[in-house]
Amino acid sequence: MTDTSKDELSVLTTGILKQPLRELAVQFEAAHGCKISASWGPSSGHSPEANQVRVRNGEHVDVLLMVSSGMDALVRDGHLAPIVRKDVAMSKIGVAVRADHAPVDVETVEQLRKVLLKARSIGYSEGASGSYVEHTLLKRLGIEHELAGKTHVVLGQKFVGEAVAAGEVEVGIQQLSELRLVPGINIVGALPEPVQYVSVVSGAVSAKARHVELATRFLDFLCSDPAVAAFTAAGLEIPSASARS
Repeated sequence: MTDTSKDELSVLTTGILKQPLRELAVQFEAAHGCKISASWGPSSGHSPEANQVRVRNGEHVDVLLMVSSGMDALVRDGHLAPIVRKDVAMSKIGVAVRADHAPVDVETVEQLRKVLLKARSIGYSEGASGSYVEHTLLKRLGIEHELAGKTHVVLGQKFVGEAVAAGEVEVGIQQLSELRLVPGINIVGALPEPVQYVSVVSGAVSAKARHVELATRFLDFLCSDPAVAAFTAAGLEIPSASARS
């Protein structure tokens, strides 16, 4: 077996995988005697923490984990050349309010519309979920004009749930796995299926990886049974086997 005792992998991940990746990194480090240096940011947006910005600015990454559409853009523009690429997880978008907020229901599209119209303020991220809210969801609900001035983008490495818990926004919309990381909020539920958006998270080993073999092993590990268990426990779904091969 290759000696990886001095190897360190640089992993850049979307916030969608932040929590399960902690657990999985510890398992992989123990099994391979290596070090995983992981950081995270939104998969889209223009803040310095955004994954696309960091990769475009030349930050070294051995393994990149981000929403597939954002990774497609990096590949298309020549900023990322994947040696190996696999889909590892899928994430739905949810809605949250403060823990002490009066009960609300978003089970149907009409209920969601009423909650958003009644809210004093609505927060969403600059990542994939926020991009969907801003450019698609509010238009599909037919309320983008009514909500003008009430929507707020939560930038960088701050979770929308944190803004909800702090009272900065009344209603927060973000990936369910990210909302689940924040105390002091109540996750009302997922967006109703007719207006739900599922983000596919892809993993890629960069052609510039310093430890290609180890990085490839790590990406394979993210498709293993322990990873499936960790992702599922975090509220994520698993892509089909064909997308993970």
